[in-house]
Formats: sequence, structure tokens, C-alpha cells
Amino acid sequence: MTKARIGISACLLGINVRYDGGNALNLYLREELGKLVEFVPVCPEAELGLGIPREKIRLTGNPQRPRVFTIHTKIDWTEKMEAWAAGRVISLKKENLRGFIFKSSSPSCGLEQVKVYDADEMFQETGAGIFARIFREHFPLLPVAEETNLLNQALREDFLRSIFAQPV
Repeated sequence: MTKARIGISACLLGINVRYDGGNALNLYLREELGKLVEFVPVCPEAELGLGIPREKIRLTGNPQRPRVFTIHTKIDWTEKMEAWAAGRVISLKKENLRGFIFKSSSPSCGLEQVKVYDADEMFQETGAGIFARIFREHFPLLPVAEETNLLNQALREDFLRSIFAQPV
């Protein structure tokens, strides 16, 4: 039987790709959901070549279309991240994904509630991570969730129902 293929932020599977060299392992996703699906791990920062460990990044400017900068050195990675993301979503079309689980609060992968700062480095509003935004633009009908949403049983069941309702 062919398992449904689900994209996932790589750190949630315990892969050490985060800025601090660590991960954000979610045992439920890896051990329980992993029995039902095949994961396609993605880490925008690592795949872009920002290194592991690396300087933290943050979103700045317009919350609807923020820019992404390193926190200390103030390097603007926006164009490179957007170009990488545009190419990556094209490659993901070949994966026949039935959904995607994103890392919450991530400047690249957060679906919503990602802090966006103003030019004075003050928190102003929330928005979506760069990769998550571009992914949703390319796959508007694909079920998506943040790992924190899946803690809620009703939201988790709805997400899974959406994934398994699609033909393989």
C-alpha cells in the first residue's frame, strides 16, 4: 500500500537543522503519524545554505510581504530565500504531496503568528514565514498545519481527514 506523502519542516522529525544546531523533534509526528504517512522533510535555511548552526533570522517590514534579515549582521536574504522557495515548490510538485506540516513561529516556515519587526527592530505585527507564504501561493488547496495546531485533537483529526480524503 502506498503511503500518503506529507511535506514537513525537517526540524520536527528530529533532524538537527535549526539555527542553534538543534531540532524541534515532535515525537507524535515522527512516531505516530509517521506510521501512516511518508514524510518529505524540508528546511529552507539549511537548503538555502545558511549553515548549521547559523545566525538567527527575522522578518522585517510589511507583515503581508516581509523581508528576512539576519539579526546581528543585518544581511538581507529576502531575494535569495524567495528564489529558493519558488524553485523548491516546483520540485515539491513532483513529490505528489497531500499536505504539509510547518514549524510554528519560524521566519521561513510559520504559517501565521510569526513576529514581524519594524525598521527600529520593534515587534509590530505577525505574518507568515517566507517559505510558508510561497508554498501556500503555489498549493492553495493543499491541507497545511503548524505542529502546534496538531496538538488540538479536533484540528488534528480535520487535518488528517483532509489528507486521507485525497486520492493517492
